[in-house]
Amino acid sequence: MQPIVTDLVQIERLGEKKRKENEQLRKHMKMHDVPERRLRKIAEEVEGEIDCMQCANCCRVATAKLLERDVETLAKFLRISISGFKKQYTMEDPEDGLILRRDGPAGCVFLDGKTCTVYEVRPAACENFPHVVRGQGSMVARMWQFIDRATYCPIVYNTLEAFKPALGFKTR
Repeated sequence: MQPIVTDLVQIERLGEKKRKENEQLRKHMKMHDVPERRLRKIAEEVEGEIDCMQCANCCRVATAKLLERDVETLAKFLRISISGFKKQYTMEDPEDGLILRRDGPAGCVFLDGKTCTVYEVRPAACENFPHVVRGQGSMVARMWQFIDRATYCPIVYNTLEAFKPALGFKTR
């Protein structure tokens, strides 16, 4: 495996620079029979090399879509009513529906520095992020999400870079 890149400024720069290349990788994966098990193993290896709790960039950049059970669990954890939780900690997003409220550049309302203050009961979207190893559908079906996430998530960026040689994908 190639060296892991974790510097967030570099991840953003390289992820943007490689956006078209990653779009081509997505097309390549859709056109070829990809070994899902092998890709999952690569993704697990990359994920094992990076401590998300030392990064927390997803909490600053991404939105956290809420399921009804997430709302119920968080409200119970905070010892407030569901309606009180929704009023104080959520907002409507045109694309994702109900999401955790965001406080500008600080990100998620529950982020304190690099610490999630509700980590033990975090929403499913947060628990499964970045959805490379865990997610609905095949890795190829989820690939559209990874192109953008490669600009802010070290796991996604490094996973896509590891996929390229493993799939025989030639960069131009």
